[in-house]
Amino acid sequence: MAATASAGVPATVSEKQEFYQLLKNLINPSCMVRRQAEEIYENIPGLCKTTFLLDAVRNRRAGYEDPHPRVRAAACTTLGQMATDFAPNFQKKFHETVIAALLRTMENQGNQRVQSHAASALIIFIEDCPKSLLVLYLDSMVKSLHSILVIKLQELIRNGTKLALEQLVTTIASVADTIEEKFVPYYDIFMPSLKHIVELAVQKELKLLRGKTIECISHVGLAVGKEKFMQDASNVMQLLLKTQSDLNNMEDDDPQTSYMVSAWARMCKILGKDFQQYLPLVIEPLIKTASAKPDVALLDTQDVENMSDDDGWQFVNLGDQQSFGIKTSGLEAKATACQMLVYYAKELKEGFVEYTEQVVKLMVPLLKFYFHDSVRVAAAESMPFLLECAKINGPEYLTQMWQFICDPLIKAIGTEPDTDVLSEIMNSFAKSIEVMGDGCLNDEHLEELGGILKAKLEGHFKNQELRQVKRQEENYDQQVEMSLQDEDECDVYILTKVSDILHSLFSTYKEKILPWFEQLLPLIVNLICSSRPWPDRQWGLCIFDDIIEHCSPTSFKYVEYFRWPMLLNMRDNNPEVRQAAAYGLGVMAQFGGDDYRSLCSEAVPLLVKVIKCANSKTKKNVIATENCISAIGKILKFKPNCVNVDEVLPHWLSWLPLHEDKEEAIQTLSFLCDLIESNHPVVIGPNNSNLPKIISIIAEGKINETINYEDPCAKRLANVVRQVQTSEELWLECISQLDDEQQEALQELLNFA
Repeated sequence: MAATASAGVPATVSEKQEFYQLLKNLINPSCMVRRQAEEIYENIPGLCKTTFLLDAVRNRRAGYEDPHPRVRAAACTTLGQMATDFAPNFQKKFHETVIAALLRTMENQGNQRVQSHAASALIIFIEDCPKSLLVLYLDSMVKSLHSILVIKLQELIRNGTKLALEQLVTTIASVADTIEEKFVPYYDIFMPSLKHIVELAVQKELKLLRGKTIECISHVGLAVGKEKFMQDASNVMQLLLKTQSDLNNMEDDDPQTSYMVSAWARMCKILGKDFQQYLPLVIEPLIKTASAKPDVALLDTQDVENMSDDDGWQFVNLGDQQSFGIKTSGLEAKATACQMLVYYAKELKEGFVEYTEQVVKLMVPLLKFYFHDSVRVAAAESMPFLLECAKINGPEYLTQMWQFICDPLIKAIGTEPDTDVLSEIMNSFAKSIEVMGDGCLNDEHLEELGGILKAKLEGHFKNQELRQVKRQEENYDQQVEMSLQDEDECDVYILTKVSDILHSLFSTYKEKILPWFEQLLPLIVNLICSSRPWPDRQWGLCIFDDIIEHCSPTSFKYVEYFRWPMLLNMRDNNPEVRQAAAYGLGVMAQFGGDDYRSLCSEAVPLLVKVIKCANSKTKKNVIATENCISAIGKILKFKPNCVNVDEVLPHWLSWLPLHEDKEEAIQTLSFLCDLIESNHPVVIGPNNSNLPKIISIIAEGKINETINYEDPCAKRLANVVRQVQTSEELWLECISQLDDEQQEALQELLNFA
């Protein structure tokens, strides 16, 4: 096709006409024509596509008739698709031209459908557009959107036209959601119009518009924050309450319902504890929807054939004569309601206590609601949050609730057929153990859990063997390999959840859980064999890391299982494996007893080698490298008698600050404070020569948000800065080596710590 010419060569009139015909064909009702057009379109280079699309969207004249509205609509849709397929590079490369073209198309009053498609494309473009780029066009874009909103609102009042307005309010919501606090200056020009739409859109045909506008208001409120939103909060809440009251008397499939449910959740996030007064009005309809029984039927095959596809039923054949059917339209509403109950329990805590018992009795049976995956996910996710709420009513109430939850939750781990849902159930169980603490599982629970985890690990190895067999079969090809890789990713994800459960057990039970764990020990040892795939070795090491950290010094009894894998994996090509090994070596020093001294001595040169590697600070490797630096710091601090501290310290100081791993970064800063407060001569340097470096490390820690004011380390670091300030000459020398951002960071630290 001619339109595939080089991006640097201007397209001819005939080429543009060909491209516009192609766009028409992309939305052609004929499947055959549409498929042919899609195949041609896929072979056009991205830059050429964008150039032609922008021409089509802008409706330019080039010696031929303007593109048809259907072509322009198709061009908008295709731009939106490209914004999804090639994000975020597409946004980074074409932000200026695409935003301008779509806004101009939205401003053109010639065709409502084209405007709607342009608004939809802009929403998609904005979703993956970096905030730093979007703010470049913010003022002109927001003002353009407001002028369009005013015009479309007048059209709604005069003619009842709503199509473009529905997309427009969603676009405004998307902009607010992306730019967040930078929407504050524009809040006052949008909110009156948005509230006016909600008040006007009362007819049945305007329900969707009303729902989308309510959604938009909640997104805007969340973007600007409570302080700004409070001027309208009361008025908006009254509009929501009126809509909620209307919904209670409406059909289950009212389009406003899902928007209302999500809007209430955002209002809860905005208002915090102030939302508690509205909870009684919101909670009962939610519980009613979450409790709804699905419509099911057992029908003869003939009856199924007579039912139209748009009745919202799905059927499964049970043989030649019968089919099982379920009405799916109510299931999404049920799932959304369950998710919102989770949200309120999470956000309101003590404000949710009085509903805890009612909700837990609803959620536990839903762990077996096999009609809808999202319902089971929400049911699982709710458990640790409901337990947190139950804590407020005292230990006896909490224990009773856990007894109600525990057994079904363990059984769900063993029976759940869907990998994604299973991972959520396992995650929920791990979090619940952490909420409940030591002794929360009785012997029967532990026995059942041990059998389930053993089966998961054995299944993991068996599945790997089966995949290797499939790779040797005749029909093996690239498509089969992709499928096998997907299966492998699912298996590895479940392995991570096994690790999470073990982490929770080790962190709560400590060494008391080790006798139970030994039934799994051979399988965990198998994970870290050198022949295993790297994710196995990563997660196997993580499990041993937890044993070392939480069960020391008893953990040394297993040292021969992990000693050489821990050291050898410091040289692994995969940074995730190196990170797990480095973290383990660090916690050996921090939590292990004297038995670990020789192993810590062996570890130092391996850790140094990783840190000094030429590509150690690349994006791919930096987390592993920072764990190595932190591990050396822990060895220096907790096992100083197995290393030449004065020799290693200058190197360690030169590797600071850490940027990416916040938890390890704060540990290194805490150790740095120890050294400075003890006036360690190697760290301070002759004639205080290292202090400028130390002050820059502290400044960078503040810039990188490593320093948390609630952490005691923040005050210690601020005191270091204040101590240096007592010598004017020394202070001037230090700040002369800092840029403006670093100096501002230090001042902020001094103001708040």
